Amino acid sequence: MIFKQAKVAFIDGVRTPFAKSPGPYAKLRSYDLGREALFALRKRNPILNDNCDQVTMGCVIHNAATSNVARESLIGAGYDLATPASTVTQACISANRAITNTVEAIEAGVMKTAVAGGVESTSDAPVRISDNFKAVLMKAQRAKGFKDYWSLFKQFKFKDLVPVAPAIAEFSTGQTMGQDADRLAARFGVTRMEQDEFALRSHQMATKAWEDGKFDDEVQAIIAPPSFAPFEQDNTFYATSTIQKLSGLKPVFVKPNGSVTAGNASPLTDGASACLLMDVDEAKKQGYTPEVVIYGYSYSAHNPDGELLLGPAFTIPKLLNEAGLKISDVDVFEIHEAFAGQVLANLKALQDKDFCVNHLGLKGAFGEIPMDKINTQGGSLSLGHPFGATGGRLLISAARRLSESDGEYALIAACAAGGQGSSILLKKIKSTAKKVTKKTTKKVAKKVAKKVTKKVAKKVTKKASKKVTKKTNSKEK
Repeated sequence: MIFKQAKVAFIDGVRTPFAKSPGPYAKLRSYDLGREALFALRKRNPILNDNCDQVTMGCVIHNAATSNVARESLIGAGYDLATPASTVTQACISANRAITNTVEAIEAGVMKTAVAGGVESTSDAPVRISDNFKAVLMKAQRAKGFKDYWSLFKQFKFKDLVPVAPAIAEFSTGQTMGQDADRLAARFGVTRMEQDEFALRSHQMATKAWEDGKFDDEVQAIIAPPSFAPFEQDNTFYATSTIQKLSGLKPVFVKPNGSVTAGNASPLTDGASACLLMDVDEAKKQGYTPEVVIYGYSYSAHNPDGELLLGPAFTIPKLLNEAGLKISDVDVFEIHEAFAGQVLANLKALQDKDFCVNHLGLKGAFGEIPMDKINTQGGSLSLGHPFGATGGRLLISAARRLSESDGEYALIAACAAGGQGSSILLKKIKSTAKKVTKKTTKKVAKKVAKKVTKKVAKKVTKKASKKVTKKTNSKEK
């Protein structure tokens, strides 16, 4: 879908520092992280105190106590209680869905100011009990007397007390994402060395971005128990990583000859993100100067068995073709890095004639995305991947990079569990003001100086003339 009028502006975005799980946020729930992100956004934008139409957040792993974590986080963050809030889930593109749902509502005129983002805490993942133990407990609620309880006790087995860990495999295929990433890399000929080199690049880019202060405005420190020391920076990137260290790691998912390792895969991560989206005219009315608008988006769904992580390859051509744009028209790409092999396989798929013709219905290969446009300040491999929050980070990074560039378009792309994908297209609002350069600055300064000199000279001449006239009249008298 392309919004020709494109009247929804990205105004501001914040996120918590992303942290490996379990780690600094081990004592916090997803609600706590969501609350902190929403509070930081409200603090920076007082308009949200009494002028927010809705809050929508993505989340994948839900805590039963806060199933609508968006609403609970909103209340905790001190927003107006009359503000509705909803939580959406679409695996790793949950925040993308929260963002595009919000954009649609603003485009339709249903609202003017809203917040979209996401939250995830894998440290707070619910641990299930066995099905047999659950059945016994349910029956126990209806038991009457010793006979009933004794009957239930006989059904109980001590092995039923063993907790059931959260599943990390696809429900439909029984395969993990890592296994699929290994298959995908092999299918498109992505080598282990290429994956390790891409992972190293991600860590180096993230390190440099932090050193250059790129994330200073968007990342808000968190005070977390038990130490209550400020946690200010992502702890997911490795500044001292080397290709030797990465190449020495053993395969994790396909042993012994797989290519996906802990070093070229994104880590389990906790974190939250929140973005302020507004109608362009409303934003100007409230004193903002919008720079970037949401220009369009695309979602895809495909076979989770073998195409699980190909979301970007399906959605990027679809979205750009609908917008009438080529790869060369886009200056900023933010592609979710679930695995190094997944990103590289998607890039190769876009250059593969057979894939593009048979799977995308194109006449030939779509083309090559230059690496110097992709994730130039790090990605999920180095910055972390809180499932429900990553889409918010992608939007914040893409908007910032686009504003800093001379380009006009930015594109976000991500894969998701279940064989799904998402792409969002951003467009820079062209300013009507003339571009200020050293040349124009000198020209304007010269013009102003000339005007001031003339004015001063005229004033001085007039004053001197009056003085002379006065002196002459005095002598005559």
